Amino acid sequence: MTGKIKRMIETIIEKRSGGNETLKNTTRTKLIIKGYHPDRWTLQSEDDPAKIAELRQIALDMGVKL
Repeated sequence: MTGKIKRMIETIIEKRSGGNETLKNTTRTKLIIKGYHPDRWTLQSEDDPAKIAELRQIALDMGVKL
């Protein structure tokens, strides 16, 4: 399966920001700092189970349920 990481990143950004543009930018920045630049992942990107697990933990730390 491909694209799961991209969808997870977008879900985290949308759920955490709730439509607030400032929170959206802040969340994007936090993900970039943690190594998940939203623009570098596409729906054709291969899914790495280790990255998915790490991203799930990041979402949990941010208070987002995936």
